Amino acid sequence: MAINDPLGDMLTRIRNAQMRRRGKVGTPGSKLRARVLDVLQQEGYIRGYSTTEYGNGRTEFEIELKYFDGTPVIRSIQRVSKPGRRVYASVDSMPRVADGLGITILSTPRGVMADHQARENNVGGEVLCKVF
Repeated sequence: MAINDPLGDMLTRIRNAQMRRRGKVGTPGSKLRARVLDVLQQEGYIRGYSTTEYGNGRTEFEIELKYFDGTPVIRSIQRVSKPGRRVYASVDSMPRVADGLGITILSTPRGVMADHQARENNVGGEVLCKVF
């Protein structure tokens, strides 16, 4: 079965695994998913992820979720730009999550990055998701 929104599928898997207090969750691999996971790891929302290579170019990521005192570090993870409705933001109109406590992940011409990095680089782009 084809997945229409691969990034949304990965975010939902993370959300569901955290509700069940799982330590790890698996998801199919792609370049966009890897870049988003890199940003989540750099910002400290996940411990890390590992890649498993299968034949025919198929890969799978195993994401290690992060908890603090038994509660998930990611309180909320929400997809913003969807296949049916793309959302773009310039540097001036970039949304802030929880007054700067959370991050917005953007896909810019310079790669996938968090909102504070995009402001430093003075670039806008597609708003992929919000994490708090």
